[in-house]
Amino acid sequence: MIDALDRTSSRGWLLGVALISVTQRVGLFFLYQPVQYGDTPSYRRLAESLLRGLEYYDGTRTPGYPYFLALVGSDERVWLAQMALGLATTFLFFYLGWQLSGRAWLGGVAALAHTLNMGQLYFEANILSETLTTFLVSLALAGLFYWLYHTGVRRIWLAFSLGLVSSLAVMVRPLFIYFPFWILLFIAVKCKEKGQAGRFPFRLNWPAVIAFLLPVVLVVGGWVNFIHNKYGDWSLTTMTGYHLIQHTGLFFEYVPDEYAVLRDTYIKYRDQQIATRGNQANTIWDAIPEMQQASGYNFYDLSRVLAKISVQLILDHPDLYLRNVLKGWWYFWRVPFYWSAEAFRVEFLARLTSSLVLGSRLVLIGANMLFLVTSLAALFWRRIRDWFPISPALWCLAGSVWVASIVQTLVDHGDNPRFLVPMQSLVVLWVLWLVFQTVSIIRDKQQQETALPQRSA
Repeated sequence: MIDALDRTSSRGWLLGVALISVTQRVGLFFLYQPVQYGDTPSYRRLAESLLRGLEYYDGTRTPGYPYFLALVGSDERVWLAQMALGLATTFLFFYLGWQLSGRAWLGGVAALAHTLNMGQLYFEANILSETLTTFLVSLALAGLFYWLYHTGVRRIWLAFSLGLVSSLAVMVRPLFIYFPFWILLFIAVKCKEKGQAGRFPFRLNWPAVIAFLLPVVLVVGGWVNFIHNKYGDWSLTTMTGYHLIQHTGLFFEYVPDEYAVLRDTYIKYRDQQIATRGNQANTIWDAIPEMQQASGYNFYDLSRVLAKISVQLILDHPDLYLRNVLKGWWYFWRVPFYWSAEAFRVEFLARLTSSLVLGSRLVLIGANMLFLVTSLAALFWRRIRDWFPISPALWCLAGSVWVASIVQTLVDHGDNPRFLVPMQSLVVLWVLWLVFQTVSIIRDKQQQETALPQRSA
């Protein structure tokens, strides 16, 4: 079967992937509708403020997705644009899989794994930032793969483009604040040629580093400077305190009496939500109005005070914080599916989708667990690295997922599983590569064993 897949041309795989990807999206467009979630109104509100000028922007979110909404328009047009991004991401995964393996068929399988993932497909209909984020992250990694696998194209323009795309990912989802610097690690080093003096076998590629950092400083640094000048915070948004309380709210009883009004008000809302839902996630959004009224703080001052309180709570009770961090890290891998039964135009399809989603979720949870075990084994067990030729590109891919899993749980404890959505297909790609390498090793071993008796004869 592998031999037959190898003989299939890259053009054939591309055409097959294109046909399947376009057909499923056209079909869904006539059978489904765009869906709004709790975050959608805030994105829409910020998009409207951008249309009136940046001075009306309140800094509660980075402007990447609101700009996208402002440019595209209605929910249906946003869905169409996000379907186009989904198609583009599918072909990016074709390229990623092809580069990793040298086989067009593995690129095709990686592309199909992304486009047939119902979690990714239905997210294209959601008026949320994940589809745009997935595209930008995949585009940056595809550019990095191009840089790593084709030494002749390591030019200033490509380094600049990588810096720009990775910066845009930050401006869409602040979680990816680490992403430009992670990508930079893989383009900054340049191996020395034989005969060049020096203690180390590499040197920094300063022109590439400068070209890469230029858009990062202009885009990310410029935005942080805007927030600082307008609101006094050195941050990507004005919401730092509201994010941190997602962690510290569980042990808010330890807040000193100096802030008793804030403490008691929040605990009231927290306990009500725990009694109703079983957890305190996102309690703060309901509690903000009364906390403002009771304390006299405006929205921005309240965020700063909650950030100050939360940092002190974390320093005083690191065990309680780390317990929550570990729980949030584990939630990250639980594979959410965001879809709406009410959005279907045919009731039968909603029932069918419910069953398919359950099966898909089980498969993806299995892929996540395999990724965790094998990537850790590759990192700490040399024999695994001897068996499997893990390239810098693959280390970058796996590291991108790992760093995201850690960063997201350090700064927030709300809808942690949703943070994996832009990285889920990267996890699947790692697993596909692992299967490919395992099959190749087994096949090579069998061929060697077959050849031994022939040489003996």
